[in-house]
Amino acid sequence: MAISRRGVLVGAAVGGGLLVAWGLRPRTFPTPLSPGRGEQVFGAWLKVARDGVVTVAVPQTEMGQGVTTILPQIIAIELGADWRQIAVEPAPVSGAYANIPLAAKWAALWTPTFADLADEPGDMLAERYAQITRFSATADGTSLAAFEMACRNAAASARTVFIEEAAERWGIGVEECDTAAGFVIAGDRRLSFGELADGAAQRDAPDIPVLRPGVIAEQPLPGSELAEPEYPRLDLPSKVDGTHLFAADVRLPDMVYAAIKHGPLDRAELTEFDIGPAEANPRVVNVVKGKRWLAAVATDWWTADKVVEAMQPRFSVEGIAESYRGQEALNDAARSGAGFRIAVRGDGVSIDDPDFARRYHVAPALHAALETASATARYADGRLEIWMASQAPERARRAAAQAIGLSLEDVILYPMPAGGSFDRRLEHDHAVEIALIAREVSLERPRPVQLVWSRWQEHLAGIPRTPAVGLLWADFKDGSSGQLSALHSRIAAPPSALEFGQRLFENKTRWAAREAVSGKADPLTVEGAMPPYGIPSVVVEHVPTDIGISTGRMRGNAHGYTAFFTESFIDEAAAMFGREPLSYRIEMLGDDVRLVTCLQAAARLAEWDGGRDQSGQGLACHRMGSKETGGRIACIATARLDTGGVRVSKLSAAVDIGRIVNLDIARQQIEGGLIFGLSMALGASTEYARGLPTTQGLRDLNLPRLAECPEIEVEFVPSSAEPFDPGELGAAVCAPAVANALFSATGLRFRNLPLFSEGF
Repeated sequence: MAISRRGVLVGAAVGGGLLVAWGLRPRTFPTPLSPGRGEQVFGAWLKVARDGVVTVAVPQTEMGQGVTTILPQIIAIELGADWRQIAVEPAPVSGAYANIPLAAKWAALWTPTFADLADEPGDMLAERYAQITRFSATADGTSLAAFEMACRNAAASARTVFIEEAAERWGIGVEECDTAAGFVIAGDRRLSFGELADGAAQRDAPDIPVLRPGVIAEQPLPGSELAEPEYPRLDLPSKVDGTHLFAADVRLPDMVYAAIKHGPLDRAELTEFDIGPAEANPRVVNVVKGKRWLAAVATDWWTADKVVEAMQPRFSVEGIAESYRGQEALNDAARSGAGFRIAVRGDGVSIDDPDFARRYHVAPALHAALETASATARYADGRLEIWMASQAPERARRAAAQAIGLSLEDVILYPMPAGGSFDRRLEHDHAVEIALIAREVSLERPRPVQLVWSRWQEHLAGIPRTPAVGLLWADFKDGSSGQLSALHSRIAAPPSALEFGQRLFENKTRWAAREAVSGKADPLTVEGAMPPYGIPSVVVEHVPTDIGISTGRMRGNAHGYTAFFTESFIDEAAAMFGREPLSYRIEMLGDDVRLVTCLQAAARLAEWDGGRDQSGQGLACHRMGSKETGGRIACIATARLDTGGVRVSKLSAAVDIGRIVNLDIARQQIEGGLIFGLSMALGASTEYARGLPTTQGLRDLNLPRLAECPEIEVEFVPSSAEPFDPGELGAAVCAPAVANALFSATGLRFRNLPLFSEGF
């Protein structure tokens, strides 16, 4: 059965806000799913077995955000399935799973590669690109926007043919039937999906499936945070008992293990090494030389790691990374570099003699995912198989194919869950490395090999979130009590999103990517800098800066520092006029009632005392996305300084993310984002000296331990707006809330991230 684009993908495009002329551009995709024994395939999204198990294909990478529960939940509700009989499998590569909203958002990153499509309207261009390249990347919280309606349409189609099959067997009209708990039901009669699967699969799916009335939503009612979730996470039991398999858990017969050592930053080339330790160790299988790295392969990873270290690889290095040079470049750029206006509100008139100005610094941030870069590969008979976690699996597959000169069809990638990512798995450097290593190992005899980076290599060769310097200055309204009439945000930072795009879509090396975008304005690098406040005149300016290291994406991305800049600046302006921080913000938020509601709700949760001197309470709020469809959060932190450092005792957050599909997962994402933001506030950073990061292990990152994690209260504001992903809101708002809390506790302003750093 072919899958009609109207039946499967219409909702994906509409959910992403794209208007597509369906009748003018019909497309079909071959059914991408393969049935197992006793299974029948129903479109691109689900299979039903004779035992009643419904298997849902999920085209997004599970990295803790719960996507392998949310998409199956949507299908289960629309289909009328029993949640206890839902299973999940990774979706195969297919244009049926194109992430069109993400392609549209990232258009500036890939459009140069597809210049021949540039005559298309923007929405049509994103659609064509995503389908042609089978672009199904997981990022920017687009899973619901891309796939909710596609899942509902697919489930509704399957429900229709199940009902038709049951109605014919019973000799009654389809209008007398419905589905529930995995059965088609008509009065006292019932037939299970398993009993009906073979017959239903032979029926033609409707061109336009009839959806159940209403939308899929869980209401955040009082006490709902204590209720047992109706749709508990499918991945939770195996993650609790340790049986959940991540990329580093793959075990294949006759497998060997690789450890790697990379050269210093920036342009390192392997020049020499001592082969003696490898030759003297009987467990060593092979030594593989890359242009910029050396790997040892052994019968166990511990041996491989010790041997590659003992071989003492030496590198020649150009442009050795030094933090002081990067900081000087950012400071100089912020003061006098050539800037680009990215966004303007009102007249955008330059402020020549500002009433108020401040400067803020943000250091490079490390991802610190629990699972380091890991991949397993087997090369045999001119074909390569890879097991790895990737947020952009088709790009990783393509990069591996190019690395060893294979056609794309000769590379198979088996997507694995990620043991943490925070956008780290959008990079595919380890896919290239494992492809090269597997090919070399196969020269002796084909056997699978697993590459795992050590924590030190993850810090050294991982790509950090960009450091930045923000200069903010403002004028106040005449005769006002601190209301801003104009605000200028000038942000010096590398064009990180454009760099990332060159690596992901052009498969360029790090320094080639940097050179390709040098001096270019990058709107995504200053995303979130346009404040939600009703300030009449606002200018957001980006000053692209080369700091001597490559930079990339991280949870929260630019919002992680633009929210810190803006909310610290607003708090300082309030203090300058002796204004109470909550009412000061609300006074300027007259046109964003949803954010005002969040602020008021957070104040109730935290029993806000006005942020008076030595109270230890600090406030911050932020909006992500557009005013019409974006998400909002307000957070009040309670913090103090003691002999052990910063102690954050409580975080109270009120959140508006529109319609909520799974309340329990939304709460988890806000709580996790707040803890992630706390780690950004207190650590998770590094400097660079002689081309090496100064932090070598997790212990050096000052991450909050379990005993140090604060009490967290989260309240969701009921909303009928379109769903907004909650995963990054907490990560953006936590650091400024903590910084403002420390000001109320100590009277000291902390203008650097991490809060006690001296600047990158």
